[in-house]
Amino acid sequence: MKNIKESYELEKQPSFMQEVAKYNANKDPKAFVLTFGCQQNEADSEKIMGMLETMGYTLTDSENDADLLIVNTCAVREHAELKALSITGQFKHLKEKKPSIVIGICGCMVSQEHRVGDIKNRYPYIDFLFGTSLLPYFPQILRNVIKNPQRQFYNEDLAEKFIAEDIPVHRCDKHKAWVSIMYGCNNFCTYCVVPYVRGRERSRDKNAILAEVRQLAAEGYREITLLGQNVNSYKGGEQGYDFADLLCDICKIEGDFAVRFMTSHPKDATHKLIDVMAKEDKIAKQFHLPLQSGSNAVLQAMNRRYDREKYLSLVSYMREKMPDIGITTDIIVGFPGETEQDFEDTLDMLERVEFDNIYSFVYSKRRGTPAEKMENQIPDEIKKDRMSRLLEKQNEISLRRNRVYEGRCVDILVEGVSKTNANKLTGRTEKGRLVHFDGDASLIGKRVKVKITKAETFMLYGEYGG
Repeated sequence: MKNIKESYELEKQPSFMQEVAKYNANKDPKAFVLTFGCQQNEADSEKIMGMLETMGYTLTDSENDADLLIVNTCAVREHAELKALSITGQFKHLKEKKPSIVIGICGCMVSQEHRVGDIKNRYPYIDFLFGTSLLPYFPQILRNVIKNPQRQFYNEDLAEKFIAEDIPVHRCDKHKAWVSIMYGCNNFCTYCVVPYVRGRERSRDKNAILAEVRQLAAEGYREITLLGQNVNSYKGGEQGYDFADLLCDICKIEGDFAVRFMTSHPKDATHKLIDVMAKEDKIAKQFHLPLQSGSNAVLQAMNRRYDREKYLSLVSYMREKMPDIGITTDIIVGFPGETEQDFEDTLDMLERVEFDNIYSFVYSKRRGTPAEKMENQIPDEIKKDRMSRLLEKQNEISLRRNRVYEGRCVDILVEGVSKTNANKLTGRTEKGRLVHFDGDASLIGKRVKVKITKAETFMLYGEYGG
C-alpha cells in the first residue's frame, strides 16, 4: 500500500491507453462503472467509460460480471458519501468470490484526505483510488495498477493546472448529451466542499466546446446540456467573451437540438444572459437558479453574495422576457443559525417566485467547510419539521402550476419507457415537466405532441397526438 507521486503528461495518455489495450488483447475483460452525485459526475463517468472502451474493456451493467469495477463518488452531501461507502462495503463479497476483480474508487469523495485514510484502513479490498483532478490521467493510473498489484492511492491536486481535451466519451444516452464547459468553483459558499474537491474555476476553450456541440448535432443528439459548477462565470479566452456569448455561438450551429444549462449562480446571472435565452429558439425556456434560503441573514452566512431582493429582481426580469419560463431551484433547510423567521422567509419566497419544482436538502456538515464549525447548529427534529413544511408548501405550488397544463397540447422529447409504469413512455416538456403517455417505443428520441389529460404534483399524464 502506497501513495503515488507521478509525472503526469497529458500528451502521453493515448500511449498508455494503447499499452493497456495491448495487454487486454484476446482477454475480453469487462468493466462496470457505478456513479453517484451530480450531472458533472455523470459526465465524468462517461469519460471513464470512453477511456475503458478504448483500452479494450467491454462495459457491463452488472458488477457480478466485471473484471474491473470503478465507483465514481460524490462529496456534496453526507447522504451521498454514506451511500457510496455502504455499497462499496458490499463489494467485499465480490472480492471474496472473485479475487481477481480489480476495484477502484474515484471522484469527489476521495479528493478529501480524511476519506482516503478511511478507505485505506477500512476497505482493504479496494485496489486503487484517484481524485477528480486526475481523471484525465486514468489511463496512466490503470496501466500502473495492471503492472503492479500493490494497492495504489493517487490523490495529488492537479485541478488548477490542466484542462484535457479529446478524451474518449461513452454517451450513455442516444438522444441527450452532457457537455462540460468549465470545471471547479471560486465561490466558497460556507456549506460547500466543491472548491476543495474540484479546484478553482477553469473554463474550456470556446472552440473546443463548439466543436463538441457541432459533432453532437451532426450525430443527431436532440438535447445538449452545458455543465459547470457556475456556468454564469464562464470565460471563453477572448476579452469580454462570456456565457451568453457562448450560447449565441452554440445556437448558430446547424441541427435540430435544444440547449439547456446548469448550474447558475444568482450573483452572476445577467440581463444579457436572460435576453439571449429569450431571443434564441434553441435554448429551452427553463432556468435552474439555486436560491438556498429566502433569508438575507442566512444568505450572508452562506457567503452567497446576493440577497432576496436581487433574486426576485432576476425572476421578475425573466418573466418579463419569457412569461411562461419554468424556474426551479435548490433549498437548504436548517443551516446553522436559521431562525423560525428565517425559515418563514424561505416559505415566503416559494409563494413569491412560484417555482415549478425545488430540490431540497437538509443541511449536513461537510468536513473542512466554515459552516462545519459555526455555532447554533440546528437540532435534527427542527430540520425535519421544517423540511416537511417546506415540501408541503412547494407541493401545493407545483400541483397548482401543473394543473394549468390540463387540456393543453405540449411538445416533449420522448426519453424512454417510464420507470414507474412499463406500459407507458416518458419524456419532458421544454420547461422540464415530466410527462407519461401511451405510445410505441419507436417514438423514443423524437419530439412529439402530447395532450395533457391529468396533472399530479410531480408529473403530467397525456395522450399522444402524433
